[in-house]
Amino acid sequence: MIVSRAPVRFSLGGGGTDLPAYSSRFGGFLVSAAIDKYIYVTANKRFHKDIRLAYSKTEIVPSVEKIEHPLFREALKMTGIENAIELTSVADLPANSGLGSSSSFTVALLNALHAYKREFVSSGQLAEEACNIEIDRLGEPIGKQDQYIAAFGNVTAFTFAPDGSVGVEPVPVRDEVLDELESNLLIIWSGIERPARIVLSEQGQRIRDLEPDVVERMHRIKEMGRETYQLLVDGDLDRYGELLHHHWSNKRKLASKMTDATIDEHYEAARKAGAIGGKLMGAGGGGFFMFYVRPQDRRRVLEAMIARGLRPLRFRFDMDGARIMANMHRS
Repeated sequence: MIVSRAPVRFSLGGGGTDLPAYSSRFGGFLVSAAIDKYIYVTANKRFHKDIRLAYSKTEIVPSVEKIEHPLFREALKMTGIENAIELTSVADLPANSGLGSSSSFTVALLNALHAYKREFVSSGQLAEEACNIEIDRLGEPIGKQDQYIAAFGNVTAFTFAPDGSVGVEPVPVRDEVLDELESNLLIIWSGIERPARIVLSEQGQRIRDLEPDVVERMHRIKEMGRETYQLLVDGDLDRYGELLHHHWSNKRKLASKMTDATIDEHYEAARKAGAIGGKLMGAGGGGFFMFYVRPQDRRRVLEAMIARGLRPLRFRFDMDGARIMANMHRS
């Protein structure tokens, strides 16, 4: 048996500029952080020649072409595994939560399948193969951030060139600054699950149509990505909290389903309780809030969110990216 895992992520600044509608014209830049919440995939040789998959449902099929789950199907096609395999998936967090779990699953799955074939693949290859499956083969309206941060981990800056290439640079942030950032970020589950494509399809179309307001906001968000990089290097975290608020003020206007009255009320309640800034992570419309809160205000903000029926998430940053946790595979 092989056990593979890949982390989900927080987008710290510049999120959305990896969308092809934007990056293919203007280039993108963002800072992302992997966290210690994971998607796990196990792979095991099956005695029977059919394929068994276990996720939120179970599939037992005679061939790859019969698989309903698109990511399982395309990953098996890509790696050339045709039969006699059993694959399972479990996750620390729900799907459609704004933390890139679908791409983390794809990266973990590909890593497991390559290990099953006794193939070593680099983090860059894992990320690109996952992008190929999700973006090129399945046509998902997403960018490349989630696949790359799941593969590489750490707190990492990504540059998305118009030609589709991706530059990867670990942010040279001091350990004590990372510890402080972990303490000052408050992650809150909104209780709303939503597919990213609902928001991203509209946002992408508005960028492709070159709507001046949307394109200008995207340019500003990219600038905020670069500012985030520098603030982390400088250790100026309170200024980063202020930047988060400006980021959300721009992001919430990119698509009609980015926010709603309830989400806005939650956000304003957190700000009133002492949060310097925050945003919904991922495409928006639901999932997790990320708030920056000074230590003296943390309990008050947390109590305000719990009083509204919301749920906090404890986390640490992940430095490893995609990993094979166990390999007991025999031919």
